[in-house]
Amino acid sequence: MAEQTAQEIENQELLATHIVRAVKVRRTYYLGDEPLHALAGIDFSVRRGEYVSIMGPSGSGKTTLFNMIGGLDKPNEGQVFIDEVNIAALSSYELAWLRCHKIGYIFQTFNLIPVASALDNVMTPMLFAGMTQADAQEKAAGLLDKVGLGDRLFHKPVQMSGGQQQRVAVARALANDPAILLADEPTGNLDIKTGHRIIELLREINETERVTVVTATHDHKMLSVSDRIAWIRDGLVDRMQNRDELEIEEGRASVID
Repeated sequence: MAEQTAQEIENQELLATHIVRAVKVRRTYYLGDEPLHALAGIDFSVRRGEYVSIMGPSGSGKTTLFNMIGGLDKPNEGQVFIDEVNIAALSSYELAWLRCHKIGYIFQTFNLIPVASALDNVMTPMLFAGMTQADAQEKAAGLLDKVGLGDRLFHKPVQMSGGQQQRVAVARALANDPAILLADEPTGNLDIKTGHRIIELLREINETERVTVVTATHDHKMLSVSDRIAWIRDGLVDRMQNRDELEIEEGRASVID
């Protein structure tokens, strides 16, 4: 057998370690005839099992990148890979399968079904995935217990606090054992104390379940639990930093000299 080249070895290591890759991704929207370049050829990757936070000012492109990773939008140019599958090349059915089985979504506005109980909200993705009613109910109850809501199974969203609703959303995101949790401003509608609890819960899930977590956030509290931080500006990664390269204080972060 011929010896492997350095490039082949590097490619194999990349396949083994990276669960998300965005390569030269561009996304342009139009306001009338005026182009808005949300992503300007961005390169971005996440290693399997990492907790990565995407930070940046409003309009920087972080939400657009988040939507690309989640298959909620498609690039004009470039490619996005989940587990080395180019999601732009998938059919509508294949993309729906990937979203259902590979990715769990957590949103700032919770996005719960208002007329459904916590149990039914968490069961819904399982039923879409083909699980039986009995199995889905048992698993959903276990997930709600895991996030501290074992006594709120039959409460509807209007009967729960914002923090409790977000915990239901976390449980729902875990319904089909995703490889990746995508959290878009998950603490944006929560007070500081409740936000801390959600952040700690996400980190616990990341560590115990080895689920990769990617957040798009303004919340500097998220930095203390992140393995790496991607700072986005003008549709590009301005810099990537490891947690130990930052000096974290409540409400802000600075680079360690």
